[in-house]
Amino acid sequence: MMSAAYMGQERVDGASSGNRGLAYGDGLFETLRVHDGMLPLWPQHLARLCAGAQRLAIPLPEPAFIEAQIAALLEGVEAGVLKLLLTRGDGGRGYAPPSDALPYWQLSLHPLPPTPAAAGLRLHVCDTRLAIQPALAGLKHCNRLEQVLARTEVEQAGCDEGLMLDTNGQVVSATAANVLVLRDGHWLTPSVAHCGVAGVLRGLLLAQGLANVAEMRLADLASADALALCNAVRGILPVAVLAGQSWPANTAVFDLKARLAMAYPMFNALGGDA
Repeated sequence: MMSAAYMGQERVDGASSGNRGLAYGDGLFETLRVHDGMLPLWPQHLARLCAGAQRLAIPLPEPAFIEAQIAALLEGVEAGVLKLLLTRGDGGRGYAPPSDALPYWQLSLHPLPPTPAAAGLRLHVCDTRLAIQPALAGLKHCNRLEQVLARTEVEQAGCDEGLMLDTNGQVVSATAANVLVLRDGHWLTPSVAHCGVAGVLRGLLLAQGLANVAEMRLADLASADALALCNAVRGILPVAVLAGQSWPANTAVFDLKARLAMAYPMFNALGGDA
């Protein structure tokens, strides 16, 4: 793994024991697909990062400076996964954020995840629920213990991914992807207005009119014509099994994948966790 860490805009060795991201999860992160040495979805990731930093009132380094450091890290790299971590910086003990903290941010480069089975993913319905918190809804913040617990369930169940509901029983997402539900020829995706992550790829599908937001419960998925997951690293992934029900390959899933791959050739080959 290659990495670089910064306090404000100065290179540092790493996070200190007083880092609020380490102590309280006080931060944000983005996970980006590297293709041909570039980040095709960087504008969308940067927009989400800026929106999250504004909502949490974390100062964000100048994008041009971040982009220069990314370019240096990606030199000679054709493909992989870039993770950008931003925290409020050092703040000592106590929840109250200091007004003069310098933001800490880190870049790390990882290999591409493995390509999943062509037959489709096996989803486990997770007992761990997502807590409703509109103040954090949509953000890719660093408080991910719900996903850690849910992912442990997935591993124990021998499945590929986990479907997560909120505490009211509404379908929200997978542990590391957004959910797509095909019904009557239209793709639907659950709301993330109360909890969950507003995925970059989900946002593209919504902006292009290829999907619409809809509230749904677990029972509603039984009547779906097809299920799929999406995220900015893996693209569109068909779901084969959920809660004892199976779905055969559906041409609508392949059509959606093909449309995405035309715009973003990196999604001709797909793989694992966000």
